[in-house]
Amino acid sequence: QLQPVESGGGLVQPGGSLRLSCVASGLRSGRNSIGWFRQAPGKGREGVSCISTSGIADYAESVKGRFTISRDNAKGTVFLQMNSLKPEDTATYYCTVVLTHPPMCIMAPLSDDYWGQGTHVAVSS
Repeated sequence: QLQPVESGGGLVQPGGSLRLSCVASGLRSGRNSIGWFRQAPGKGREGVSCISTSGIADYAESVKGRFTISRDNAKGTVFLQMNSLKPEDTATYYCTVVLTHPPMCIMAPLSDDYWGQGTHVAVSS
């Protein structure tokens, strides 16, 4: 089952941190590259980060040096540690299975069938 459940969002002040979690039983196999995407009000969905089956990560330029993606296959969980948050990071964050070009991931969804409900992040003072 690859339908993810995202959690960990909330309201945080600029400069603060949050850790998002993406859980799906199908992730325990470790055979899928997973990506985080976000959608701000009135904007399209954009890629934030992805991690390949080999554990190699990629990041959007806007979050490099601030966000870290990781995975725990035993727990079927992918994490997104977000530090130094900015107001422009405010969005609903989603995780999903992404394309793979071994050993790298590609920050593009594999299918429209694997989106979760998302978790909302608000960065405001």
